[in-house]
Formats: sequence, structure tokens, C-alpha cells
Amino acid sequence: MTELILPLADSMQKVGVSTAYGDPVELGDTTLIPVALGGFGFGAGEGDGAKSDDGEVSGSGGGGGSWSVPLGAYVSDERGVRYEPNIIALAAVAIPLVCVAGKAFSRIIRALKR
Repeated sequence: MTELILPLADSMQKVGVSTAYGDPVELGDTTLIPVALGGFGFGAGEGDGAKSDDGEVSGSGGGGGSWSVPLGAYVSDERGVRYEPNIIALAAVAIPLVCVAGKAFSRIIRALKR
């Protein structure tokens, strides 16, 4: 198992920064650095090495996955450096959050009135 985990851990050391900030993109006199919120997870497998009566070795394994939300970009041009948010991603994340917060708030108000 350690033969799998150690090389995987070594390859993941710098993933955090490269997940949050993309490579700079130059468009004429403007430089863009994309910013995202992301996460990932992975699994591993194992086997006991014991053979069953029919000669097969038993074991189990897992998988992984990732997600990413583009938050915006840092823009550097003749006006200076500024952050430009991605309004569509902000709305996609904020709308469910506001709905859940609104329901919770209404339930709290109802409970306080009783």
C-alpha cells in the first residue's frame, strides 16, 4: 500500500496553488490570472494476498473525484491590477445558499413567535 501512497502524495504537493490560480494569460497589453475554488479527493485499494480455494486473490479498491467553481480573474492592464468576479458563478453558488438561509430564518422566526 505504501508503494501507491508515497508517489501519489509527492505528486500532490503543489496542487493547492495550481488549483486556485491558473496560469497567466496575456491578451495584448492585458494579463489575466484565473481564480477558482476547487477540491478533490481520492481513494486507494488493498488486498490481503491470501488465495481462496479456487486460486483467486481477494481485494478491494476505490476511486476519486474533483470539483471546481470559477470565481473570477485578476486583471492587469493600463488601469492597474484589479479583481473581476465571475457573476454567473457567484449567482450559481449564492442562490441556493440564500434559499436555505431564508428557509432557516423563517423557521426560526416561526419558532420564536410560539
